Amino acid sequence: MKTTTIWKTDMSFESFQQNSKIEIDGRSGFSPKALLLSGLAACAGIDVVEILEKMRVPFADFKIDVESDQTEDHPRVFKTIHIDFIIKAEEENRDKIIKAIELSLEKYCGVAAMLRKNSKIEYKLVIDSASI
Repeated sequence: MKTTTIWKTDMSFESFQQNSKIEIDGRSGFSPKALLLSGLAACAGIDVVEILEKMRVPFADFKIDVESDQTEDHPRVFKTIHIDFIIKAEEENRDKIIKAIELSLEKYCGVAAMLRKNSKIEYKLVIDSASI
């Protein structure tokens, strides 16, 4: 894996990977740490979707909120990362969804594995079972 990051102005950068580009800004927009949290959400989300599809669990409107507590001293690193998995699914599939989340966070998601070396990762599952 390789990326190239180019300074634009002030605290603004563009980062490229193959034919994709993302804006990173230390003052406005996505900060580097916010990108780490977004990367964790997407990594876990991709795993959960793949696992639920293999389990043939129907779902919709899948959203992942990630928030972190940071240390006070520099370098300010994540102490605890809180992940809320919000998914529209039948309540009867709760155990399967939990299994998918835990497989992702504990086995498959490389971003979670890297962050877990320094930070505690906690999660909560919210199931919206209205009209799935």
